[in-house]
Amino acid sequence: MSMPRTFMYLLHLLVIVVLSSCNDDKLIDTNDPTNLTVEVTIPNIGSGLVLIQASANNTTEYQLFIGSSSTPIAVNTTGLFEHTFAVSGTYAIDIRAYGSSGRYIKETRQIAITIGNGPTIDDGYITPLSYNGYQLDWNDEFEGTAVNTSNWVFETGTGSSGWGNNELQYYRQENAWVENGVLTIEARKESYQGSNYTSARMITKNKKSFQYGRIDIRALLPKGQGIWPALWMLGNNIQTAGWPSCGEIDIMEMVGGSGRDNQTHGTVHWDNSGHEYIGGSYSLPSGIFADEYYVFTIIWDETNIKWYVNDTKFYEINITPTHMTEFHQMFFFIFNVAVGGNWPGSPDASTVFPQRMKVDYIRVFKQN
Repeated sequence: MSMPRTFMYLLHLLVIVVLSSCNDDKLIDTNDPTNLTVEVTIPNIGSGLVLIQASANNTTEYQLFIGSSSTPIAVNTTGLFEHTFAVSGTYAIDIRAYGSSGRYIKETRQIAITIGNGPTIDDGYITPLSYNGYQLDWNDEFEGTAVNTSNWVFETGTGSSGWGNNELQYYRQENAWVENGVLTIEARKESYQGSNYTSARMITKNKKSFQYGRIDIRALLPKGQGIWPALWMLGNNIQTAGWPSCGEIDIMEMVGGSGRDNQTHGTVHWDNSGHEYIGGSYSLPSGIFADEYYVFTIIWDETNIKWYVNDTKFYEINITPTHMTEFHQMFFFIFNVAVGGNWPGSPDASTVFPQRMKVDYIRVFKQN
């Protein structure tokens, strides 16, 4: 990997809207006099996709046409039309909403789109493979073509009460993969097993667990209202002790949304005659965590847990009190991207899918 450099990619989107006028063969349906609303967006820089959304009141059918095609590439009979397709160059896109009389509203947009490659693995902060006073105990650099099952196992389904947080996603193994030295966890807007969203949750339980050390995780975060990525830990004894008595260490959490995509949180949870938690947050001076890779670190020993972003410390807690014994045992890792839930709230019209968290590496160092 090269030295960090400033991420600079431009996304040029030119949209020229041409609304058809009313004439003998293009009439606004008398049962649907409102304008047809169409949004054209880029879901994710570098994804090579364009998202088309359309809505109009009381229509019975939507059809999407690309270019000069006389055959619609997608049809929807519900109140919201949505279609994602690969794009390059310039397209003429027709959205036609047919009403009960057979007449329709038509909107045509000429769209010229250039999509940059987005942040690469070389963009952002990088930490070393060695530190004075420490030795590398375990790491996963996410090489190869698949998640290493010697390190990770997938948790699937919706969990009890949405994994205890009223989350909206269904976790599937298919939403995570390894490619070009990066682990990707993707949150999608899709119907599956009664859920409207899917994502992935992977853990090292019964595979890899640790007590104390320096932990570095280099990751590129997703963004958007209702998106909740997390890199965190739970005590090995969760099945016998339950939560929060097992202890929880949140290395990084972010609740996405406008004004929040630039802030992450580090927190601990434990039991002290009831659930207790404490932590701090870190806000970027500019940009958001989806712009480039950042390194999220904790340094954890018998006395303290300290949180860092790109080697800048933002919070520290003393774990020597007798009511914090949870943090003096073995913990395993959890990587996931939740959708919705008590903390971030649900996605809304501003949330673009798919959203991806990409992890370059996780490294655990022990003190000499």
